[in-house]
Amino acid sequence: MQDDDLSLFQSAVRGVKPISHDRADTGKAKADRQRLNILRQAATLKTDSVTVDGLSDLFVIDVGAEDELYWARDGVQDSQLRKLKAGQVPFEGSLDLHGMSVEKAREILWDFFAEAAKMEVRCVRVTHGKAARKDGKRPLIKSHVNTWLRQHQQVLGFTSCLPKHGGAGAVYVLLKRTMMDGRDE
Repeated sequence: MQDDDLSLFQSAVRGVKPISHDRADTGKAKADRQRLNILRQAATLKTDSVTVDGLSDLFVIDVGAEDELYWARDGVQDSQLRKLKAGQVPFEGSLDLHGMSVEKAREILWDFFAEAAKMEVRCVRVTHGKAARKDGKRPLIKSHVNTWLRQHQQVLGFTSCLPKHGGAGAVYVLLKRTMMDGRDE
């Protein structure tokens, strides 16, 4: 009886070729890591063009070193900002403004956003630090970044990062993608 089973099996699998790999195809496309790395690197590069941002520094919102930042433009869904705050929107570029003058930080930040717009980046992290100043006043760069982001038309919202990404010393910034107008708001 076993010979019959074996011959039945052999006739059933005749012409079948063994699979050369042992991984199942889930149908989900793998992330293109090389493309993502190129986007991240390009988003952190400084461009040589001069950007006139038209922002006002006449009124800067002072924030404390440990204050959590959170802001959203009108029309941005609360669920998007909750995901951003929870770190569920991956950032594709990162900028560190530690130790810069206010003028230099502003220039670098706007160049960074211009590059992010070219690359259609959805979310970035901006590290502003939270060091208290020697004169006892609130953190200078953090306060300016908080004010500037509210004025920049490309910024849909921002929130302080998770501790592993800088906590109260950094923000996740949700950006409007220009080529996909209408989808982000």
